[in-house]
Amino acid sequence: MQQSRKFLRFIAITGFLTLTAAAAWYFTRPGPVEVEISVIQYDRVETTVVNTRAGTIKACQRASLAPAFGGQITSILVKEGDYVEKNQILLELWNVDLVAQQELAERQLSMSRQREREACILAENAWRESYRTQQLIDEGFISPQRAEDADANARARQANCDAARSDIKRAQAQVEVARAGLERTVLKAPFSGIVAKITGEVGEYATPSPPGIPMPPVIDLIDNRCLYVLAPMDEVDAPKIELGQLARITLDAMPDKVFHGSVKRIAPYVTEIEKQARTVDIEVSFNTIPENNLLAGYSADVEVILDSHDHVLRIPTQAIRQNNTVWIINTEGRLAERTIEIGLTNWSYTEVIHGLDEGDRVLISFDLDEIKPGILVRPKLEIPAQP
Repeated sequence: MQQSRKFLRFIAITGFLTLTAAAAWYFTRPGPVEVEISVIQYDRVETTVVNTRAGTIKACQRASLAPAFGGQITSILVKEGDYVEKNQILLELWNVDLVAQQELAERQLSMSRQREREACILAENAWRESYRTQQLIDEGFISPQRAEDADANARARQANCDAARSDIKRAQAQVEVARAGLERTVLKAPFSGIVAKITGEVGEYATPSPPGIPMPPVIDLIDNRCLYVLAPMDEVDAPKIELGQLARITLDAMPDKVFHGSVKRIAPYVTEIEKQARTVDIEVSFNTIPENNLLAGYSADVEVILDSHDHVLRIPTQAIRQNNTVWIINTEGRLAERTIEIGLTNWSYTEVIHGLDEGDRVLISFDLDEIKPGILVRPKLEIPAQP
């Protein structure tokens, strides 16, 4: 009887200790680890390449203008920021002497025309006289010598008329020479655009650039109706780029906007800059010139779209570990490792060909020491795979 009581007491004590230990474990067990996850969905995945250094917005037409030869500036007919039309006069140099030369050449041309008119009238009259003389000879009224004299006089008068006509051409050439010299003192816009900068002042001496010695232009003219982006691409990426490929353009000056364009030119050579990677310059045109006041010289980044797949399963690229493995959260809320097959990929998203289904939840943060297979996790923030 006493042994039975001892046994029951032992059973009671053991049960109490077991319950106490179980309670202690239950209340002190570690809770689920908070992790960041992403839900797998169908969407678009692209393969892209970006420029290695900042690109630059360029104008399709930009000219640094200066007069054809040196002279003193007498008038500047535009100011910075003005929009000018093609062939509009921008400035004029001192040209009083050339104006006088042109006037002299025009007067000489007028005199040559008058002499030509006189000489040709006399030649025409001499020919009529020669014809009448020939008729009189045929009728026997005058001697043949008179006819020869009349014919010689007519030929001489005709020679004077021809010489006068040649003199008109010479005088016209002199007028053109004087006019061309005068044109060189007037600077005209070669195309329509915006006057970006004027470096000359009235009264200053404008000097054209001699061969091999660059001189600052008097007027910088930009056609802002046509813009494109010049961007350097790494030589490794250059063979993947083709004319006509779509591209996205972003500007530091407008970080919240994305502009669309296409590749219109690929440089046929590699640019080698000391201490920098070798690059190939490409030109990307805007599909439509934005209504925003884009300025030539803005820094720009270009993302060329090499290939794209629509409506495919995609996963954030940061969720992929070595050997194309990912952590997924199973139905019990525990981590499990899975190997996937991938397709197109970029810095943001990767196409999943096999290994995941729509709605699967994958881990996208690996900076916790507790991360290992089988642990219980709780999503801290579900990030849907949206652009």
